Amino acid sequence: MGCENQTDWTEFVFLGVPYPQQLYILLFILFLLVYLLSVMGNILILLTVASKSNLQKPMYWFLCHLAVMDISVSTIVVPKVMSGFVEGGQVISFGGCLTQLFFYHFVSCSEFFLYTVMAYDRFLAICKPLHYNILMNQRMCLYLSLGTWFGGCVHSIMVTSLSYGLPYGPKNEVNFIVCEILSLLKLACSDTWFQEIFTLLDIGLVAIICVFLIVMSYMYIVTTILKIPSAEGRQRAFSTCSSHLMVVIICYVPPAFNYLRTGTQDLLSVVMALFYTTWTPFLNPLIYTLRNKEMKDSMLSLCYRIRKF
Repeated sequence: MGCENQTDWTEFVFLGVPYPQQLYILLFILFLLVYLLSVMGNILILLTVASKSNLQKPMYWFLCHLAVMDISVSTIVVPKVMSGFVEGGQVISFGGCLTQLFFYHFVSCSEFFLYTVMAYDRFLAICKPLHYNILMNQRMCLYLSLGTWFGGCVHSIMVTSLSYGLPYGPKNEVNFIVCEILSLLKLACSDTWFQEIFTLLDIGLVAIICVFLIVMSYMYIVTTILKIPSAEGRQRAFSTCSSHLMVVIICYVPPAFNYLRTGTQDLLSVVMALFYTTWTPFLNPLIYTLRNKEMKDSMLSLCYRIRKF
């Protein structure tokens, strides 16, 4: 549908996070602190895995990729959110908006694929322990990890191409915290029915396939764990999966909530998006360290060595 007084905008304005003016300093400090802690926590995971020979395992290889993705998605969104607390910081160029859109969908989709791969890794480790080292060898780990990035890239190229070349106007206000595809399509002056349907089908298909594979993996995992005779063995097997399961839940729920409410972009949608892009990268390192004795001991050992040095 066409718009009257169509304007070819060269920049967009984020409406962002609604907040009282007197809280902008406090909010800026809070977001900065959470961002720095999430980046440092994920970097610490990377350094720990790289420096400890006992962590040279497929599970920690995939965890390193998750750490990189968490750093990336947080960096794509949070600094721009913080700039919104400064006068004039809400503005983003059209090129900058498309760039943010591409990398946001790229990393987010790659992360969903990675969670599926991590579930498959746990399935092999628990359900096929005698064949695990053969099936999940170094080459397979490399192929699977590269596949997650490649799949995310393909998805993001398709999504970004939908918004490129559309006429925008007369409004240039993005009612969200990031240049996300559905938020951008709402500003177009042409009929975007095809783009919206294609986007929802694409994202929905990715989510359904990933969730289905994760659920199937855990059905086999739970069945196998219940057959373990000793309570200690069952507890040890479940502890290797509980961290991943918790991360999957806190990662999938907020985006799913927003995309199921496609016609609504309100304060609740902003809160859900902030949770995924700000708090999830902060929580993931805590979940994988506090609930993993091997990782926690290795990290404490590394910190002691750094302090001693």
